[in-house]
Amino acid sequence: MRAIDRFKPLFYVLLSVYALITFVPFLWALSASFKSLPEIVSGGIHLIPKHFTLDNYRTIFRQEPLFGRWFLNSAIIALSVTGFNLIFNSMAGYALARIKFPGSSLMFYSILAMIMIPGQLTIIPSYLIIKELGWLNSYQAIIVPMAAQATYIFMMRQFFINFPKELEEASELDGLGKFGLFFKVVLPLAKPALAAQTIFIFMGAWNEFLKPLMLMSEKTMFTLSVGLNTFKGQYISFWNYIMAASIIMTIPALLIYIFFNRFFVQGITFTGTK
Repeated sequence: MRAIDRFKPLFYVLLSVYALITFVPFLWALSASFKSLPEIVSGGIHLIPKHFTLDNYRTIFRQEPLFGRWFLNSAIIALSVTGFNLIFNSMAGYALARIKFPGSSLMFYSILAMIMIPGQLTIIPSYLIIKELGWLNSYQAIIVPMAAQATYIFMMRQFFINFPKELEEASELDGLGKFGLFFKVVLPLAKPALAAQTIFIFMGAWNEFLKPLMLMSEKTMFTLSVGLNTFKGQYISFWNYIMAASIIMTIPALLIYIFFNRFFVQGITFTGTK
């Protein structure tokens, strides 16, 4: 019996305790969104509401008429950013993995260097460029700068390096060009990497706070994260409303993760080899 096998039960116990610790706060928030304020502030942790109510959800939509607009703004930005990244990152990653052209190595190392640069250093230059373009308070102010990301270009390159060349050679013999090969053969077989990329990019774009806060001054263009911050400031003591709004913001990212979870581990494992 290997030594590591002896500690497996202990590992399972520790992981179960950690999962419970991280999951209970979410369960409490979900439960609190269906409770009245007096029940929440009365003390004690009760995961099952004594008096179940949907008034919290009704109130946040009635008292804040822009709440639905904020949700729509976040959805448009997150879906657009995710879609553009899936296409552009995959194309760039495939080109770096399979196509040799002058400066390809320099471009690859430049992308690696970009990964190492903290995003905070580019905030002011990005703001000045977007302001000069006249894109403030517009969707493209957030979507265009986030349409391709160096981290996921590198991720897709690692995936395509391990992609079977035999499939590509067979497709080329059948008369497919580079674009036909990429979109008809390579991309459909890259589902594990695309799924892992989708989870990270959507959640990052959906939860993005700093960029919308900096680029959107009109309240109608707020994303849900920025709007929720304003909402929290308005209802700082009304935890029932805050919890309801937080749950609404959590659901889309949670659904994306659940839907693509079956590809997640496979994608990370595959792209991490070599």
